[in-house]
Amino acid sequence: MSNKISGIIEELKSLTLLEAAELVKEIEKTFEVDTTQASFGNAVVMQPSNTQTLVEVEEQTEFDVILSNVPASQKIAILKVVRSLTGLGLKEAKDLVESAPKALKESVSKQDAEQMKSKLEEAGAKVEIK
Repeated sequence: MSNKISGIIEELKSLTLLEAAELVKEIEKTFEVDTTQASFGNAVVMQPSNTQTLVEVEEQTEFDVILSNVPASQKIAILKVVRSLTGLGLKEAKDLVESAPKALKESVSKQDAEQMKSKLEEAGAKVEIK
């Protein structure tokens, strides 16, 4: 450690709590940083306040397949596809198809959701994946 840094540290040790708080405020103003944003162990991590913080976005892994519209002329074909995809009985599948927009499947993988969407669209339904 250089003599300059050692001298600064010794000066900091002699500060009162009020003086240290005032020093922090002055450092924040001078260097445009916010020391309240993050701390790591006993050391304070200072980040420039004028830069945007990057936020990592988690990639969605589970999707809901929503049956959004069922044309009346395609209802029977869509009903057959819904039954094959869900394993529902005739009455339950009919109720689901007639109550569109309605969630057909929830928390499925992207690949499964895309397959379901393509099968339903082939039968004439309008489908959303959320």
